[in-house]
Amino acid sequence: MGTHSLNLLPKAFPPTLASSLRPNLLRFDSTRHRRSRRQNLSIRSVFTGIVEEMGHVKDLGLADHGGGGFDLKIGARVVLEDVKLGDSIAVNGTCLTVTHFDTEAFTVGLAPETLRKTSLEELERGSLVNLERALQPVSRMGGHVVQGHVDGTGVIVSMEAEGDSLWGKVRADKALLKYIVPKGFVAVDGTSLTVVDVSDEDSCFNFMLVAYTQLNVVIPTKKVGQKVNLEVDIMGKYVERLLLSMNNNTPQV
Repeated sequence: MGTHSLNLLPKAFPPTLASSLRPNLLRFDSTRHRRSRRQNLSIRSVFTGIVEEMGHVKDLGLADHGGGGFDLKIGARVVLEDVKLGDSIAVNGTCLTVTHFDTEAFTVGLAPETLRKTSLEELERGSLVNLERALQPVSRMGGHVVQGHVDGTGVIVSMEAEGDSLWGKVRADKALLKYIVPKGFVAVDGTSLTVVDVSDEDSCFNFMLVAYTQLNVVIPTKKVGQKVNLEVDIMGKYVERLLLSMNNNTPQV
C-alpha cells in the first residue's frame, strides 16, 4: 500500500477516511456500476454472524493501483489459518475479498461505494473489527444467514449495563426498521443478534449482549453516536417481494 495509515497521508489529504472521499473519487462509470450491481446479485458467500475473532486495522490508505479505491490491512490470527487469495472475509459484516496476506495480516480492497454505504469509513489505525470467514458446507449454522451485503448503517443511541449484560440501542432508517422485528435476527457489525424490542416512534431497536459476547465482538468498544453496519434478515425482503408480486398479479374486479 502507498501509506501506512491515513494519519500518515500527505497533508494535502484530509485526516479521516470519510473526508478523504473527495468528489473525484466519488465519480464512477455508471454503466460499469450497473453491470457490477447485476453481478453482485448472485450470492457467492454466506456467513452466520458468529464472529470468529476481533482483528485490528494495521494500515489504511489509497490503493497503489489507483482508480479511487482504498486498501485495508488487518492483523488477524484465526481467519488466516486456511486463507487463500480471493477468499471472502466479513469485516464488521461487510463481505470483502482478500487481495494479499501473510502470516500476520491480510489486505482487502475498499471501493468508494463500499465506504459510502458502510461504517468502514470511520476506521482508523488500531481500530478493532469483527472477522468471520465464509460459511463452508460442513460448518454449523450458529447464527442466521448473513450475506455480508450491508443494507445501511445505524447510530448507537445508548449502551447501558444490567448486571453483567449490556443493553444496546441503535437508531436506524425507517426503510430498514420495517424489516426488524422483536425476537427476529439482525446483523450489527456482522454480529448475529436477537432483537429484543422495536420502537417505530423513535426509529430504534435494542438488543442485549451477554458477558461472553461482550468480550468477543467490537460493539461494546464503540461509543454513543458512532455508526454500526446493519444487515436485516433476508427472509423479510423475500416475503415483501413475494407479497408485492402477488398483489400486482391480482386481477382487478
